[in-house]
Amino acid sequence: MDINWANVFNFSSLLKCFLVGGIICIIGQILIDKTKLTPARVLVIFVTTGCILGGIGIYQYLVDFAGAGATVPLTGFGYNLAKGAIEAVKENGLVGAFTGGVKAAAGGIAAAIFFGYIASLISKPKMKKQ
Repeated sequence: MDINWANVFNFSSLLKCFLVGGIICIIGQILIDKTKLTPARVLVIFVTTGCILGGIGIYQYLVDFAGAGATVPLTGFGYNLAKGAIEAVKENGLVGAFTGGVKAAAGGIAAAIFFGYIASLISKPKMKKQ
């Protein structure tokens, strides 16, 4: 992914990034607060939604519009998995469907494990009351 540094500090690009990322986060917070869904289920819903929208090509439009505002949230992780799997299938055939997504998202997976472990050391997680 090539970074266009002229757009990085462009106010309208930052605004679009903030708004789209914020809307995705608001949807997640509403799902957690107003439903009986656990945060883990919301996570699965977001990743699956990103995979589906990425697989059919719709999520790319959101990425083109909002940049990191669309790629950083969990839906972006699902999109990255789908994109990696699609590219690997083109290169390696059916085996790429199983390896491409993990290869494309390896950095995100490693970061999630590392920072999740750090967060577990410094916080006291609680179960949601049902």
